[in-house]
Amino acid sequence: MERHYGMDWLRIGAFGLLILYHIGMVFVPWGFHVKTADPAAWVTVPMLFTNPWRLTLLFVVSGYASRALWLKSRGPGQFVANRSWRLVVPLLFGVAVIVPPQSWVELRTQWPYPYDFWTFWTRHYWYFGDFGPIILPTWNHLWFVGYLYLYTLGLVLVASLPGGAAAQTMFDKLFAGTRVLWLPAAYLLMTQVVVFQRWSDSHDVINDGVAHLAYFPAFLFGFALAGSEPVMRWIARLWKPALAIGLAGYAVTAAIDIAYPARIPWLPGRIMLAARYIQAWMMIAALIGIAEVYLNRDHRWRPMLTEAVFPFYLIHQTVIIVAMYWLLKLALPAAVEFVVLVPVTALGCWIFYRYGRELPWLRPLIGLRYARRDRPEPTRPASPEAA
Repeated sequence: MERHYGMDWLRIGAFGLLILYHIGMVFVPWGFHVKTADPAAWVTVPMLFTNPWRLTLLFVVSGYASRALWLKSRGPGQFVANRSWRLVVPLLFGVAVIVPPQSWVELRTQWPYPYDFWTFWTRHYWYFGDFGPIILPTWNHLWFVGYLYLYTLGLVLVASLPGGAAAQTMFDKLFAGTRVLWLPAAYLLMTQVVVFQRWSDSHDVINDGVAHLAYFPAFLFGFALAGSEPVMRWIARLWKPALAIGLAGYAVTAAIDIAYPARIPWLPGRIMLAARYIQAWMMIAALIGIAEVYLNRDHRWRPMLTEAVFPFYLIHQTVIIVAMYWLLKLALPAAVEFVVLVPVTALGCWIFYRYGRELPWLRPLIGLRYARRDRPEPTRPASPEAA
């Protein structure tokens, strides 16, 4: 399987948007682990641009990347072992070390919790149950890693079934032409709007079944797309109409959000929900098409950024929440907080990755491979001429 640089850039960009989105969560009226003193309602409008598709896109590109890992593995067992090491180990480390400061800040800022962080981490974080307004311990933003691992196990079951070549051929035919746009959109409308009305996720594996109906098929779609040149060509041809429809869907959701700032009535709410899922798939298809047409080229920064995105994801939300906790003490205007929070988050993520990758024992904990030590060049005997 030839490496698709465009999908690498798309993965890098998707995680970058996710980090920026979580910074925005500090300033929007929606619930979050730490909030600015005066959240602004207008921030919901730009947030709604990426809200419907950011996570589904991540599962699509993760499925795409899994195809290359699957082909490199010597059977399903090695594939599962590799993914377990690269996902479960960072997840456990994240739950134990990275996430606790988030919960401590949430309790300190949104609940009358008087204790310092050390007391919280050693005595209260491992409560295993409802602790005031939150459940401890928790995985917060690392739910994505947990879901990704479960979908990886599901993928192994699906990919190990006989008839893989026939299934790939069926995929190529099923999503040929404009069906690659309207068929996934119709599936999302049926499962997420008509049968169930899903506005958000619970991040609870057991009670998040409607989200699984969207995310797991998206993951499988990415896996199959990695082996389908015909479908990729169709996406590349159709990215412009997909983008136009996606932007139209966003215009509808933004207009309804502006028109009903307090409570959205039933009918506009159903229209908004439908527009969200149409926007979701069309934007995903458009971005994949752009990656195929314009971004499928290498750059000297790509390997480093490709490696850095997962450590960035692991640490970014903790950096945001802890930095905002200290910014709240300064009572700055929200605009100043945002201007400070963006570079502080970028710098904190970079330090975590830059120095974490240099420590062999820390590399697997932050999702990196063990460093390969460069072997010295063998010493060649001197030639007779040189002698």
